[in-house]
Amino acid sequence: MRILLVEDEKKVADIIVRGLKAERFAVDVCHDGQSGWEAANTYNYDLIILDLMLPGLSGTEILEKVRRKNQQVPILILTARDGMADKIKNFETGADDYLTKPFAFAELLLRVKALLRRGPVNRSSVLRVGDLEIDRLSQNVRRAGKKMNSPPRNTRCSNIWPRSRAASSRAP
Repeated sequence: MRILLVEDEKKVADIIVRGLKAERFAVDVCHDGQSGWEAANTYNYDLIILDLMLPGLSGTEILEKVRRKNQQVPILILTARDGMADKIKNFETGADDYLTKPFAFAELLLRVKALLRRGPVNRSSVLRVGDLEIDRLSQNVRRAGKKMNSPPRNTRCSNIWPRSRAASSRAP
């Protein structure tokens, strides 16, 4: 498994890299936002560990760029920012997990393994069939690009739709 660590504090980065390599992970390290984005944009990683307070591009800016390019890679935020507003903003932007500093390496390792066990996640909130689109987050329904008024009950039913389609495709 290949992990990208974007962390500007070299001592913290060294501790994380040593620990992850001891667990047999391949780890690439970047110490600033721009090189972190370039690495994330160039290589396919199984996981990205991302600090928020970086020189150059911020961690949140990298997160936004990565999510626009690759919806699948799990991203763990590792930061000193422990405010609820920061957590909300980064989870809404697409973070999969959020761990604040100081941290125990054992906890970081457990979170890394859990995210890797899950594997790639499809983050699309929009279901499409033909010209019909249902956005499960905003509860908007469009047909042929035109917004339709739909009762909340109909959009709630759309949360069952993907599971029922998957179940029916597995039926004998």
